[in-house]
Amino acid sequence: MRLLILLLIINSCTSAGNKNAEKIIGSAHSLAFQDTVVKKSLQAIPSLEINTAETKVLLKQVPVSLEKGLNFTLNIPINYQLSVAAQGLKRLRFLALSPDNRLFATDLYDRSDNHKGRVLIFENWNDSAKHFDKITTWLDSLHNPNQVAFYKNFIYVAETGRLSRFLYHAGDSIPSDAGKVVAVFPENGLSYKYGGWHLTRSLAFHHDKLYVSVGSSCNACVESEENRATIIEMDPDGSNAQFFARGIRNAVGIKWIGDELWVTGMGRDLIGPDKPEDVFQKIEKNGYYGWPYYFQYRQKIYADKEFKDAAKPAWVKEPAVAFCGFKAHSAPLGFEYLENFDDSLLKNSVLVCLHGSTSVWRERGNAVVKVGKGNNYTEIVSGFLTGKTEEGRHGRPCDVLMKNEQSFFITDDLHGVLYYLWKD
Repeated sequence: MRLLILLLIINSCTSAGNKNAEKIIGSAHSLAFQDTVVKKSLQAIPSLEINTAETKVLLKQVPVSLEKGLNFTLNIPINYQLSVAAQGLKRLRFLALSPDNRLFATDLYDRSDNHKGRVLIFENWNDSAKHFDKITTWLDSLHNPNQVAFYKNFIYVAETGRLSRFLYHAGDSIPSDAGKVVAVFPENGLSYKYGGWHLTRSLAFHHDKLYVSVGSSCNACVESEENRATIIEMDPDGSNAQFFARGIRNAVGIKWIGDELWVTGMGRDLIGPDKPEDVFQKIEKNGYYGWPYYFQYRQKIYADKEFKDAAKPAWVKEPAVAFCGFKAHSAPLGFEYLENFDDSLLKNSVLVCLHGSTSVWRERGNAVVKVGKGNNYTEIVSGFLTGKTEEGRHGRPCDVLMKNEQSFFITDDLHGVLYYLWKD
């Protein structure tokens, strides 16, 4: 049976690295599976315990006025305040703090041209007005730059087709060198106007290893490239690449909480209006998480009937139920663990940005929520969607990042806004 060759290129080509890279080349094997499988066991609580207490959250309305002439109301916890920390951007995506404590972000252009992405630096924090007085473009002309990450004296930039790293020095306003591509990834997918399915690549460092999520090329299919719908582990220079986990349709949010890797995942379309669920789940090494052969709905795992007769690789097995399941089409993206946050409501909780369905009429997502167990989660910031038409959508939350023990940032990639919430 034809080998499915991973399109991950290692620039540091030592013989040892090449041998290890061979670990991510696999072959398909046939297995017998039942049509429908049900599993009800939840994943274990992580070593750094997540606050899932189901406390009623009282929200208040706060007015928002943007430079674009947009005026609307958001709902936030009663003992918090909200400000527009930056605006006038395009599709503001993921946030990262640099070693010198500056806030970096990725900013995509629009769906007419996905090669005009930028990496930005938010600077000159005005603590009285609670906004940044300066925005610097650190790098531009990028292909869907979803995320940056810092490791030692490097900054890593994840585009759709490549992962590059640049030397980084405190206070840099432009790259210190020309950069080096440490890995490349497939760029093909469904040929719609802005370039294909699941174009984002997300990053996380842990114990001197780099983890990269690569989304599927389709809604639901048996991939011809085995590195699709996976998380790949590699050394920081791109060598010794191997699969860490598979069967993850599109993990846009990926982060370590203590010594455990957690991701947000989006279920496939075209099964029904309420299934499958989107998820927040813990990822184990060598784990398999269902796509495309299984999906989750109401804390049960079902076999996808579309693939019941498909030949399945040997590593396919019944997946565990995710720690938290969201309503279908909520589209969970970035998340943050609020470690030792100075508020019993949010201390050690996980906040997830629900980006919302592209079909506005579904009225799903478009909020920042606190994760609970099972199918329980609580809205912390809402009001981004009021109604069933695009005119009623006032924002699409993408990422959340804790600033300190009393505040955090939220990005909106619909209107290019950076919000700041702080506890009174």
